[in-house]
Amino acid sequence: MFCYSLANLSFISKLVERLVAKRFTSHVNLHTLLPCQQSAYRPFHSTETAVLSVHNDLVHAVDDCRVSQLVLLDLSAAFGTVDHQVLLCVLSDCISISGTALNWFESYLSDRTQSFVHTGHTTAYFPVTCSVPQGSVFGPLGFIAYTDDLTVVYKKHNVHSHMYTDDTQVYDSSSLVDAESVRDQLTSRVSEVAKWGASRRLQMNDDKTEMIWFGSCSNLARLQCINLSLQVGTSNCKDVTTPIHIFSFIQ
Repeated sequence: MFCYSLANLSFISKLVERLVAKRFTSHVNLHTLLPCQQSAYRPFHSTETAVLSVHNDLVHAVDDCRVSQLVLLDLSAAFGTVDHQVLLCVLSDCISISGTALNWFESYLSDRTQSFVHTGHTTAYFPVTCSVPQGSVFGPLGFIAYTDDLTVVYKKHNVHSHMYTDDTQVYDSSSLVDAESVRDQLTSRVSEVAKWGASRRLQMNDDKTEMIWFGSCSNLARLQCINLSLQVGTSNCKDVTTPIHIFSFIQ
């Protein structure tokens, strides 16, 4: 069974949103209010910058004869679970939006409704108290502001991270003998992310969480003898490092 969610937005509303999005982007860039580790929906940020940033850190770690563990996190239906009241608090407290501008955002998020169509029949309309409108201009920007302080979880413990919308790459490196400490560190950080998500009504998708180890051929071969599985929720994280899929930058 497939379910499609579409936002019925008028031309005028999108035109106004474009103006708001332009002013919002100018404001956050001027005051450096969004983390550089978020590469989505911003000028001079893209999937390419996200890949290059992570790749650069991993390659440098390999050059220094260290091993790195990369954990790929995924949030379930992230855009659809954004709490409107929490988002307004974030815009006010973290993005420093107030007065008429904040009132506009409150009006933008309020009094939205939705209905469902099944086998040609349309249900009654239900109030929408969460999510950012899919297909809207401001929605994606609102989401990256909503998840802005996720990077604080990693910075507090000196763990590297990079985000693209709701996809997060978190990683750390060490010498081969301290590989287990990297695993323990990232296990703790993943648990903190899960708690942070719960406070924002965001749920981590344990089934789509994956990890992979990076290092030289010799170091990766030695890692095979160590139990480096990472706990996510009640199960072990899926390890995509297999004998035929080992990533190595030094031969």
